[in-house]
Amino acid sequence: MTTVLTPATPLTAGDRCDRCGAQAYLRVVLLSGGELLFCAHHGRKFQPELKKIAAEIQDETEKLTATPASAQEDER
Repeated sequence: MTTVLTPATPLTAGDRCDRCGAQAYLRVVLLSGGELLFCAHHGRKFQPELKKIAAEIQDETEKLTATPASAQEDER
């Protein structure tokens, strides 16, 4: 399994979790060639199983804790 550190195609707000419809923060490219999208919650929940069937996992959950640039400017 490979974890993608610099994704070629970043996930957007339009990408939705295949399980619940929330915003997706993980893209799992399957060994079989398909892909699945998961919110952070379901990505963590299914992580052990996903690692077994994934060719790549694109994890963008760091976006959940990152401080937006506009908030950093307000602190000055």
